[in-house]
Amino acid sequence: MGQFIELRAKDGFAFPAYVAEPVGTPKGAVVVVQEIFGVNSHIRSVADGYAADGYLAVAPATFHRVKQDVEMGYTEEDMKAGFALKMAVEALPAPGVMQDLQAAVDYAAKAGKVGIVGYCWGGLLTWRAASSLTGLAAAVPYYGGGMTTPEEVARQPKVPVLAHFGNKDHWIPVESVQAFEKAHPEVVVHMYAADHGFNCDQRGSYKAEAASVARERTLAFFQKHLG
Repeated sequence: MGQFIELRAKDGFAFPAYVAEPVGTPKGAVVVVQEIFGVNSHIRSVADGYAADGYLAVAPATFHRVKQDVEMGYTEEDMKAGFALKMAVEALPAPGVMQDLQAAVDYAAKAGKVGIVGYCWGGLLTWRAASSLTGLAAAVPYYGGGMTTPEEVARQPKVPVLAHFGNKDHWIPVESVQAFEKAHPEVVVHMYAADHGFNCDQRGSYKAEAASVARERTLAFFQKHLG
């Protein structure tokens, strides 16, 4: 359904993004932010799914500043490699990869109001985007690794946020989610009987029921704020 295009950030850096177009006039646009495994077949299928629901979907390659053409699976080796790449991106001088996300938002805006959704590390970037980027109308982080730490909780979102977490997530303690929820009563927080990565049907932690309910809630949230 989709294809890769080249986007350019404010600093002139060019990077690829997977773009899936809906049939007919878009309702709006959704920027899909990858996990630590690259814009792989799962992330592309997520983008395709949002396009099927009527949105222009844009999935930028957020590893491109440190390594090109990253597409991994979910083995322990892939996890280690992906985590190392994430740390390399996080170590970039500010604004780092956030300017790539801004370029994706700017491109997506041709379709109308823009929402952003991200998974794992992409969930963290989505939370940061909600407080720092321009041109967004809504943000939906899924199990954003690190977003419940005090440093990230201190951020103030500028747009409506819906956050999904799993209560069996060993990376994100339930207590930290509860503290996040208390600090941000304006954020809609949903907890599922699921582990980290419950939305990904290519991972052992996939939980079909939780993924389905979370997606329904996300689509309703986007319909409310994007159209």
